Amino acid sequence: MNPRVLPEARDRLATFNDARASIVDQVVGRVVDAHIELAAQGQDDSLEYVLNEVAFSEIRRLEKSSGRENKKRLGRWHELAHKLGHMSEADKREELTSIVRYHAQDIAGNFNPKVYRFANDILPPALSFLLNPISGLREGVQALGAMAESIRIDGPLDTINKCCEKGTLVLTPTHSSNLDSIVLGFAMNRSGLPPVTYGAGKNLFSNAFMSFFMENLGAYRVDRRMRFSLYKEVLKEYSTILLERGFHSLFFPGGTRSRSNLVEKRLKLGLLGTTATAMVNSLQKDSASRRIFIVPVTINYRLVLEAETLITDYLADTGKSRYIIEDDEFSRLGRIVDFARKTLAHEGAAIVKFGTPLDPFGNEVDENGDSRDGQGQIVDPASYLQNREGQVCADTQRDSVYTRMLGRKLASVYRRDTVFLETHLVARAAMELAHRRSGISDVLRLMRLSETALALPSQELAEVVDALRKVIVANPDAGSLEESLLSKPADEIIQEAIRFMSKYHTKRALYQVGEHVRIGSMKLLYYYRNRSGHLNFKWEG
Repeated sequence: MNPRVLPEARDRLATFNDARASIVDQVVGRVVDAHIELAAQGQDDSLEYVLNEVAFSEIRRLEKSSGRENKKRLGRWHELAHKLGHMSEADKREELTSIVRYHAQDIAGNFNPKVYRFANDILPPALSFLLNPISGLREGVQALGAMAESIRIDGPLDTINKCCEKGTLVLTPTHSSNLDSIVLGFAMNRSGLPPVTYGAGKNLFSNAFMSFFMENLGAYRVDRRMRFSLYKEVLKEYSTILLERGFHSLFFPGGTRSRSNLVEKRLKLGLLGTTATAMVNSLQKDSASRRIFIVPVTINYRLVLEAETLITDYLADTGKSRYIIEDDEFSRLGRIVDFARKTLAHEGAAIVKFGTPLDPFGNEVDENGDSRDGQGQIVDPASYLQNREGQVCADTQRDSVYTRMLGRKLASVYRRDTVFLETHLVARAAMELAHRRSGISDVLRLMRLSETALALPSQELAEVVDALRKVIVANPDAGSLEESLLSKPADEIIQEAIRFMSKYHTKRALYQVGEHVRIGSMKLLYYYRNRSGHLNFKWEG
């Protein structure tokens, strides 16, 4: 199928703008009606309680901010907090509706088919020219296909495309970089998969270049500064309605980029849980409704654009609290271009591996779109949502259990589908050898060691690389090696890793001095080492 064609039966995102207003109205109606019903039942979630939580949360946030506009907003929330106790129920409903509508409209995305076609037809050649680290025009023209070589694609694409014909896809990739959306979008287009709607941190829209494409290619805004429950309800309801209407979606279950570069294990299940909710709502309307298929994806980079900022933030005392990073390498266009020209231009710079599709309960789905349990038997996904009378019904507690099951399945698939490249392999081997030769087993203590204090013998490092390769091959559930690394001599792998890790970052992670390899940046070495952190390996010498 031509990936540039947007047939409505296969992809509904082309019709999104026509449906946007009604989607917002539906979100507002559902969220407001749910709270009015709870208030009528005399439960703790009264309208006053909900509005007070919003006001208190926003006051606390804005008091830490500066600027005239923020002060104006702060006054608005102080005013609401003061008058809440004197408001009538009708006034509270009106205030609730106003807040919900504001956030629903702010969240809701946009899709422009013309921009989509432009992105498909013009950007890949332009990016290929940009990413090629050469200066000649003729060589540049010859490099127009560089993106296809730079970003390798793997996985059961025929099965995924068949599932796309039968239902709604929810892609759930790992998250290492703010470039993930670009890389994955290219991979999806090359694989004949339709465009998806996806949540992007509102801070990313501050980059004018990226903002133009995100605002026109289905991205919806997620404001992570909003801590009150009502905002999360609006966001989840928006996602639920998109799935009910058949809009293919993308969630990053890790929530934010992996600061440590460890493969995500503790997933954020909020939006993921909307798959079960959407399925219940759809089946209650029509027992023959379209299926929902979850597609796990691992995005494996040889180098990560924001590695230095991310690992520094992870190791810093403030790392846990600084959830939104606005001043990293992605915020500077020059650094993106430099990174692209020096790293993404090389063959196999990133590997996008699509996994076997799953249903919302963690069962794998075959090429016919049938769910199969752990014993390989076909199961009806609707049966998971039925009560004792065989009727599909809503059950929040039950569905939260299913979502946790799905989360555990995704975490295990992420580990299995991780692809290790030269930088991951050599960084792990070098860290293991550093532990062994220094006699320091604690990572943080080793990080404080002078980087010039360790000289790793090249021959012994090659032995560790060979041992590590054998462990990876023997443990397929923990990932796999990039194919060329299976037979390439260890010393060549080491030299390639040193070369790549010296290309872009401000510090060299490793460098060669005679017969020894020295550590230039223990933090960067630790970052790339962590990609195999879930693998049980220790060098005993």
